[in-house]
Amino acid sequence: MSCSRGSVRASLANSENGIIVGVMGRPEPILSPPRPRRDHGFHPIRVAEVVQETADAVSLVLEVPTELADVFAYEPGQFCNLRVAVDGEPQMRCYSMSSAPVMDEAMQVTVKRVPGGIVSNWIVDRVRDGDTVELSPPTGFFQLTDTAGPFVAFAAGSGITPVLSLVKTALVTTSRVVRLHYANRDAQSVIFDTTLSELETRYPDRLTVVRTFDVEHGLLTADAVTAFADESARDGEFYLCGPGPYMEVVEQGLGILRVEAERIRIERFAQTDLRMGAPPAAPEPAQATRVTIELDGRTDVTDHRAGTTILQTARQMGMAPPFSCESGSCATCMARIVEGSVSMFVNNALTPEEVEEGWILTCQSVPTSAAVRVVYGFEED
Repeated sequence: MSCSRGSVRASLANSENGIIVGVMGRPEPILSPPRPRRDHGFHPIRVAEVVQETADAVSLVLEVPTELADVFAYEPGQFCNLRVAVDGEPQMRCYSMSSAPVMDEAMQVTVKRVPGGIVSNWIVDRVRDGDTVELSPPTGFFQLTDTAGPFVAFAAGSGITPVLSLVKTALVTTSRVVRLHYANRDAQSVIFDTTLSELETRYPDRLTVVRTFDVEHGLLTADAVTAFADESARDGEFYLCGPGPYMEVVEQGLGILRVEAERIRIERFAQTDLRMGAPPAAPEPAQATRVTIELDGRTDVTDHRAGTTILQTARQMGMAPPFSCESGSCATCMARIVEGSVSMFVNNALTPEEVEEGWILTCQSVPTSAAVRVVYGFEED
């Protein structure tokens, strides 16, 4: 699954958006905070095998070097940012792992071709066994929680990718009942159908998979969602991943059942891997905002233009800030806020601890205070 096919994972869960980051209560700005310990860089990784899942989808089985094993350790449901050069231009997208570390499987990401997709089409058509791709370490918060209630998932198309990793893990490491509603265009487009059938055979008393095909059963309806989810509405944990219209229907159905928001975990993606624009504008502070940005030994100050992100502001000042996905998924643009506060719309890359320390994704951050100071490129003392 790609999380930036024209966009990005628009939300990690219902409560993940609109993060406010600020240091208003600190008496003095932090001038030399340490660089975050977590590795956000890209590393060359060999593709051990390309598995043709369907006519339009492949899995890349990755050969992670021993010295990077800790860096690329991951939780089920997470994703990696993958960087390739297409027609000489660097392109980056995030793709979820379909493998599950608890099953000692080689790390694997799955990519489905989409019409007009710059990166997805290039990967499906061009990547072969033995090739090398650049990946950043795993990230993302679409993960299992420590609960005994039923695990209920709704997935459509390549949205099955992170869900499969979660399903495998729930079956192997817990005694939870696992129920999956999986929608596809037709029988030929089902990714991991054989794997799911094998799991059904292995766990007949715990795993239920309902497959639906648009050409035979029609599109998913809210009534179908409530019928599938009803028996687990009271104590289940719900995981949703798929295209926008599909997700809206699932959320509508769960709303009818009055499932609490904290028990719904959402991973969104769009239908194209063309880049999306800037995030929506945050409410501006009552007075004009002054933005100070430090980058590569240069410090500039400017009045903030309503609705623009910190990254856009740095560009307007003639700076060359680091960036890549501009969708809140890669952390290439990260910097630290040392004065003021911002609203960060999407965060698929920074841990809660990093956010608490003041790190922000500048491509997703808009000032919410009268003065904001942001510093790029902290080095360790």
